[in-house]
Amino acid sequence: MKKNIAAALTAAMVVGAASTTFAAANPFSDLDPDHWAYQSVMQLYNTYTADGKRVIDGMGDGTFQGKRPITRYEVAQMVAKALARTDISGTDKAALDRLAAEFSDELNSLGVRVAELEKYADKVQWTGEMRYRYKSIRDENPDGSKDRSNKDWVHFRLFPEAEVNDHWKLKARLTATYETDTNDSTDFELTYGYAEGNYNKFRVRVGKQDLYSVADDGLVVDDFFSGAQLEFGSKVKVTAEAGRINLANSTVLDNLGSDEVANYQGVELNYNDGNKFNVGGTYRHFNASGLKTVTGYNTEGKVQDDADIWSAGTGYNFDKNVRLFYAYAQNPSADDYNRAWTGQLSYKGADKTAKSWGMWAAYRYVGRNVGIMPTYDVEPYNKKGVEVGLGWSPLNNTLTQFMYFNGKSLVTDKDTETLFARVSFFF
Repeated sequence: MKKNIAAALTAAMVVGAASTTFAAANPFSDLDPDHWAYQSVMQLYNTYTADGKRVIDGMGDGTFQGKRPITRYEVAQMVAKALARTDISGTDKAALDRLAAEFSDELNSLGVRVAELEKYADKVQWTGEMRYRYKSIRDENPDGSKDRSNKDWVHFRLFPEAEVNDHWKLKARLTATYETDTNDSTDFELTYGYAEGNYNKFRVRVGKQDLYSVADDGLVVDDFFSGAQLEFGSKVKVTAEAGRINLANSTVLDNLGSDEVANYQGVELNYNDGNKFNVGGTYRHFNASGLKTVTGYNTEGKVQDDADIWSAGTGYNFDKNVRLFYAYAQNPSADDYNRAWTGQLSYKGADKTAKSWGMWAAYRYVGRNVGIMPTYDVEPYNKKGVEVGLGWSPLNNTLTQFMYFNGKSLVTDKDTETLFARVSFFF
């Protein structure tokens, strides 16, 4: 093991010997600045190869995992990168020759030239997630009895990402679902797939992509649309979107009929100071003939096939742990259930980093004709009430979440409850 580590460090130093370096703060949450190897690791992190790649960049989740055993294949990749250089000194060349001899079997078994190894190892990446979800909804009837529906299912997701050139990438998500109560499963389906170009403060996406209302933090929509998105700015960002969206999963579609696909246009303006404060506003327009059966009549007495939804939101971080957020949205095209708002107080936040945790309490009021596809797992569609939640990561690359909603239906004013739990594994 020590031999492998020494070989890896030697190869990496040769790779970065003539590269440009830039100082940077410690990017790894599990790397102690007092550790004996800290300076060497940071030197390699701040060293770039000829094509602009970092020699090392950790595990992709903000950790370095220095105690993880390194494989001979990983060392062979570093040696391959070093062999591709032409500006190596005599001393370094001798060390590199010894490394090439040590790992000759691994290099030969790859069956490709060194340049091809580096090309494909760097440009195509796969990540994934498996998640289990449980949901129980309990709605009160007019006679005081309660209807209860339970559902639990498993999602398996793969996320391929390919580099086209210095500015463009291809991103996709493949999803398979297994419903435990019915024992039914689906084949892999393409949830989204799009090309993304980044040019400094300008970004463009083309294809089927995620649609998330950033200004109101998902109060209006968290789904996917097919089309184009343009975004410009850093602290102040302007986002414009246009395309087509399938409303089959929308909360407004009880009586939509056959026309489930709508034309969509949206524009959003957001400001984030990068530390404590953010504020934003958005306008989204949906057009589908099926909306005539949902939105009813406007003030002029004409049937509507449009939904024009406005929203705004603002958040403030009191410190690194406590955040307060409020958002409001309205659909003036609809006569009823045309308002939505939420306020949420959050403490810390759980992610897939081991032992991270967080909790929140929120009030939700979601009219179905404005919060058409909101992000909330407890499904407060056409409901109002309190949501509390807890997130915790017991191990690295895992995340568990528990949520509870208690409120009333906006239609019947009867009690409603939702229990929700999710366990995710990332790789």
